[in-house]
Parts: sequence; structure tokens; C-alpha cells
Amino acid sequence: MSASASGSSARRELYDRTRAVLPSWLSLYYAEPIELDHGAGRHVWDADGNRYLDFFGGILTTMTEHALPAITEAVAAQAAKIVHSSTLYLNRPMVELCEEIAEVSGIPDAKVFLTTSGTEANDAALLLASARNGANQILALRNSYHGRSFSTIGITGNSAWSPTSLSPFQTYYVHGGQRYRSPFAHLSDDDFVAACVTDLEDVLDQTDGRVAALIAEPIQGVGGFTSGPDGVLGAFAEVLRARDILWISDEVQTGWGRTGEHFWGWQAHVEQGGPVPDIVTFAKGVANGLSMGGVIAPASIMDNLPANSISTFGGSPITSAGALANLRHLREHDLQANAAKVGRILLDGLRAARIPIVGDVRGKGLMIGVELVEPDSGSPGRPAPALATVVLEGCRERGLLVGKGGLHGNALRIAPPLSLTAEEAEEGLAILVEALESAAVAARGGAS
Repeated sequence: MSASASGSSARRELYDRTRAVLPSWLSLYYAEPIELDHGAGRHVWDADGNRYLDFFGGILTTMTEHALPAITEAVAAQAAKIVHSSTLYLNRPMVELCEEIAEVSGIPDAKVFLTTSGTEANDAALLLASARNGANQILALRNSYHGRSFSTIGITGNSAWSPTSLSPFQTYYVHGGQRYRSPFAHLSDDDFVAACVTDLEDVLDQTDGRVAALIAEPIQGVGGFTSGPDGVLGAFAEVLRARDILWISDEVQTGWGRTGEHFWGWQAHVEQGGPVPDIVTFAKGVANGLSMGGVIAPASIMDNLPANSISTFGGSPITSAGALANLRHLREHDLQANAAKVGRILLDGLRAARIPIVGDVRGKGLMIGVELVEPDSGSPGRPAPALATVVLEGCRERGLLVGKGGLHGNALRIAPPLSLTAEEAEEGLAILVEALESAAVAARGGAS
């Protein structure tokens, strides 16, 4: 049996075992799913030895790079001492990490609670907000995604990721999370913001006045890396503050400098001295693949929970040690600035290519969305999820891994580790353009 045949047989066996023992609703990328075996820098290798440039980072989670020595060393050293203790005991790595997160948070008098995922972080934020005034009404953005728990599904505006209408919350969805397919798309930035504020005020007038919070992603992740203009969330915050409603900024995908221009996504929406979020949630890249999320809030909010609580796994010594090494590496090497620099290569190159199936190229830093549409279908264009799948496969065949998302499943999600080099950005761009052009030719029946 040849090596390729042996590899194909092993993949099929693992696929069959996966489908036999894991839920059918856990989706897999690619017609022939791949098993990632190891990684280094911005590259990963599958179990067959194929090498890929990684432009998705395990869903924006490999924030710095694969196999970062500083993390490996920190985790190994901590594992040799103690792996687990829970929050019932003093935990030095957890405290040191929380001190550093509080320092960079931009939140006054900040306290930090660590969880094991972004879903759990958002769940905890909703608990803090609703416990504050006993309200169970939540504002969220259309097309949003905030996790897979029962409570976070109930505030998710993207129907593809919300399998039940049952919820502990009464949720109201407002405009402002995306521009390309918005009914306000034709407006200037200022008029767009004004229209969204009017919509928010109208929705609030239809409540009984007991709303706990608005939760919003500065750039919507699963939604296809969409956003409204800078300033819209800051304008919302002014309205919310006047009505004593909290602002929760979901930074699970936008945090830690990924957008290039700021350390947190919310900072693009607030002028110097303007209102800051009442609660910030984070996860994904903070621990570079170790299971960690968290909540940041002022002591007045964080300490206001009227019940006992602990976390068994949140902030474990081993994940905290790895996250602290990762965060320090990111700051010491100014990866935020690098994201701004190399992200511009990708954004400019994709926009300059002018490929007919590309309806929109958007994003900031190394968080870039490419929305695919049927050719010659007008503006904004009919969503083309099948073409997104074709391009996803085409990139893999050429040695590049990207993600996919959007309400209609027609947006490519490009989010490499923040240490991406200019040469790697050019390499990935060339593959993307080639895959997009090939899909465009196929969409027009093979005509050039």
C-alpha cells in the first residue's frame, strides 16, 4: 500500500470513529477532513505530512504562533509543580495573570474572573449584568454570536447558530453590527450611526425600562467579520448610560491587538475620555490554545454577585502560566503593530484584485472578511455559500487554511497568528487570489 493510500485509509478510519462517537452537529471542514498533527510558527502539518500556512489559528485562538517556546517552557515548568488546584486555594499564576490583564484592560478599578471559554465568559457577564438589577432583558446586535450555552444561544442574533428559541432572557436585536447588507448601507458613517441610535432608542421605548445590558462584538466573528462604522458602539453607550443599562463588549475575537489599531476592539468606538464598557469578556487568543476565557469589570460590578461562586477549572495554574507567558510575549514583541502592518498587505491586495465573486472585503489588522456573492447579481449581491466552500477547498489544496462564516455561510474569515511576516502575508495573499479567481471562472461556467 502506498503512503498516500495508507494516509487516506487512516483518515477515513479516524473520520468514521469521529462520527460514531461525537455529535453529528459538530461540523468538520473539507470534503476530506484533515488531522492536524503539529505546528511551528505560522504553519501546521497534517498527519500525512502536508504543510499549510495557517490563516485561521484554530478559530483565532493561536494568537502569537504555534509551539511558542515561551509558552511551552512555562507550561512544562508549572506542570512539574502542580497542574490543578481550583479557586478555593491561593493561585499565584492566576493572580499574576489577572493583574496583567487588569493593567491593560482600560477598565477603572478592574477585577478579573477567569473561565475556560468565551461562551462561559459571556455567560458570566450576563449573570453579573442581570443580577445587578434583577432584569432579564438583553439587547444584542443582529447577526451576532456569543457562544453555545443555553443563555448565550438565547442572545445570538445569527440564526444558523441558535438552535432553540427558548431562553432565560428576553432579547431585543438592534442594528449596528454590519454594514454591507444593512438597510443603512447607503448612508454616510455619521448618518449610519445616527440611524442605529434611533433604532436603539425605538427598541428601548418598547421595553418596560428594565433592561440589564447590551452585549456587542466590536467586529462580529462568526457573523463574517462584519461591523458598523467606528463610533457606533460609543454612541450606543451614551444612550445606555442615560438609562442605567450596562455595555458588555464581547472581545473574544477582537481582543489582544488583533485589529492592529487598538488593543481592544471597543477602543475604536470611543473618543478619549468617552464611556468605556462596563464589562469586557475575552477568550481565544489570550492563552494561545490553552482553554481560557474571562470577564473584566469594575469592582462595583464584579463584587455585586449576591451568592457564593467558585471555578473548578477557570484560571488553573497551568493555563494561567501559559497565558501569562503568551500575553507578555505579545506585548514585548508589539504584535499589535505587526498586525496593523501585515494586515494592510492582505486588505490592500484583496481589494486590488477586483474579483467578480467578491462582494466585500472588510476588517482591520489580521481580522479580515471576504464576502462572496454570485457574479453579476447586483449590489450587495446574492450570497454564494457554495463558492465559499469551493474557495475554502481551493486554499487547502494550495497549502493555506482559512475559515468560513457569515449569516449565509458565504464569508471567508482570515485571521493568522499576529506574528505573521510580510513574506508569509504575500504568500497567503497569492494563494487566496488564485483560489478566488479559479472559483470565479468556475462560477461563470469555465469562461475566462
